[in-house]
Amino acid sequence: MADINVSPAQRRPMNGVPGAAGEGGAREPAYDLIELMFFAYRDFVSDPDHVLERFQFGRAHHRVIHFVHRHPEIRVADLLDILRITKQSLARVLRDLIEQGFILQKEGQADRRQRLLTVTEKGQALALELARLQTERFTRAIAASGTPRDQAVRFLYAMIDPDAREEVTRMITQAGRAGPQKDR
Repeated sequence: MADINVSPAQRRPMNGVPGAAGEGGAREPAYDLIELMFFAYRDFVSDPDHVLERFQFGRAHHRVIHFVHRHPEIRVADLLDILRITKQSLARVLRDLIEQGFILQKEGQADRRQRLLTVTEKGQALALELARLQTERFTRAIAASGTPRDQAVRFLYAMIDPDAREEVTRMITQAGRAGPQKDR
């Protein structure tokens, strides 16, 4: 396992820091941070990817099952807003998840045009398995880095567009209060 400490090459004076303003005000690309983010994301999703292969599912299926599990009876329109994907992309993924018994779709009670999504017992089991794998990776990384969890949370929030942070906070808080779905 590689040492997570910063190498001497990465300890540069301010004018050599990736992303710092150089001569003429231009910013030097932060290649080390960019590539670390790519590799961290690659490995963060690789654990669930292996589980998803059993069902011939991809990362889009993972995102859908995650948010449907966290937000019982989520409207399809709201899921589209969260994922920022097209109706066509979501329709293909939803069809797979519904046909294989991971998600149920029903009409809204107040508005029959609404489509509400919820996970089945099978969907809940998969969502929890995937979330536990990713939680284990976060736990190991936070412990290995010596970074307190709250600092990691603040960093991730800072990566989100400022105009979306309030909505993300609301969504996470609401999902946390709702807890996992039961008896589905």
